[in-house]
Amino acid sequence: MKKQDTDESATQGSEDSPLTAEGTESPPAAKDSSDSNSPKESEPQTPQTDTPPQGEEAVSEVATAALSKCDMAEELSRQLEDILSTYCRESISDDASALPNGQSHSLELNGLTNEKEDSKSEKGKVNGGDIGVEKEQKKTQEKKKVKGLGKEITLLMQTLNTLSTPEEKLAGLCKKYAELLEEHRNTQKQMRVLQKKQSQLVQEKDNLRNEHSKAILARSKLESLCRELQRHNRTLKEEGMQRTRLEEEKRKEVTSHFQVTLNDIQTQMEQHNERNASLRQENTELAEKLKKLYEQYKLREEHIDKVVKHKDLQQQLVDAKLHQAQELLKESEDRHDREKDFLLKEAVESQRMCELMKQQEVHLKQQLSLYTEKFEEFQTTLSKSNEVFTTFKQEMEKMTKKIKKLEKETAMYRSRWESSNKALLEMAEEKAVRDREFEALQGKVQRLEKLRRALKVERNELNKKVQNLSGQQGGTAGAPTSDPGTDSPSPPPTDSLLEPSACPIPDTTPCSHSCHCDPELDTEPLVKEANAQPISVQE
Repeated sequence: MKKQDTDESATQGSEDSPLTAEGTESPPAAKDSSDSNSPKESEPQTPQTDTPPQGEEAVSEVATAALSKCDMAEELSRQLEDILSTYCRESISDDASALPNGQSHSLELNGLTNEKEDSKSEKGKVNGGDIGVEKEQKKTQEKKKVKGLGKEITLLMQTLNTLSTPEEKLAGLCKKYAELLEEHRNTQKQMRVLQKKQSQLVQEKDNLRNEHSKAILARSKLESLCRELQRHNRTLKEEGMQRTRLEEEKRKEVTSHFQVTLNDIQTQMEQHNERNASLRQENTELAEKLKKLYEQYKLREEHIDKVVKHKDLQQQLVDAKLHQAQELLKESEDRHDREKDFLLKEAVESQRMCELMKQQEVHLKQQLSLYTEKFEEFQTTLSKSNEVFTTFKQEMEKMTKKIKKLEKETAMYRSRWESSNKALLEMAEEKAVRDREFEALQGKVQRLEKLRRALKVERNELNKKVQNLSGQQGGTAGAPTSDPGTDSPSPPPTDSLLEPSACPIPDTTPCSHSCHCDPELDTEPLVKEANAQPISVQE
């Protein structure tokens, strides 16, 4: 759920930015953003007295489309949460339940028993091949021993022939026997040490294979989920473009007849261009950062085989990744604080605007009383124009609902052409929308706090794993090696035990999210990369 939340916020931020930029030029384009954020409010907000039946049908279609989008997003987030909770829980249980002889308990993933059986059969084949290689090596070593013993016996017989008395020959034999006995004991000790080292290496190889299989399964599920997200985003974009085209045609028809009255509104909309440009720039920067993260993840997958061969750079890689993850986490926390302050300021500003609009309502009522006296004189001549004016008011009411989020101040100018009762209803609707937005933003803030706590816990676990792995590496480096002068069996090569397939490939897929993801960056992929690093010098 963490990654999905961040992914969804980034995708919504990247999709809403072009809509906000187009809001000044084409008001219908703002309908997508308002409908996507408050899908359930669009239908009740439409006035039931003045709107025609066609307008109600369009609003109902928009509401149903927005509800379907929300359901799709919730389904994707629930799937991602299930994947993350499943694999994180299994990685912890596997580390705790490792057996002393290098074998680990079987994994129980949700709906993945077939994959486990395949991985176990592959492990059995590899272990069988290792046993066959060891037997062949023992046979060759025994043959070498027999040859060496034959040479030593001939040399011993020659030295005994040089001696004159049987006592000297017996003393020479005893001395030779004592030397051979001491040499045999030394070789036995070395063999025990090498056997322990071999068992440790086999245990480490099994653990790495288990984690590798888990990472592959998690990555496959996350890739399928990312495809669904991309498909969902494409459908959202297509629907948004179609709506903008339809609304643009309607807007042109209305503005052609009432261009004079919209001049004042247009001047106010131009003042928001700079703010929209800054928002667009921020969205592009977020998209570039997410693209860089995705490219880094691809490069990591390509070079994962080379990392195993360069063990001397393991500690430096882990430190660098941890430092990078901590910096990104700090940046996300700072960005979260800034957004929280900005949203609080917007809430205060909306309350202030509500009070100003109430004052203007009183002023408009006074003006209305003056204008009614003048309109009575021209009632006969303006009977036909009143019908056109009523249709214009209905269209203006629809437009105010569509661009209410990004152009709050335009409501003052539009309310001058509406009756006092309609102006009061619009202000109440705007306040309700702001309250819902504030509640939604509070929910996002709470999710960000949970994400920050989870990241801190993962960082602590990372540090513990790095310390444990550094201790294991120090122990393996200090193990004694076999004496080249002796005939003891040499240990099997370690390259076969550290083959690239044994290295787990951790999952660091971002989200899409552009997860998502609000201005919250998808820092979790980097933290997971660093979390998986100590096991195989990963990523």
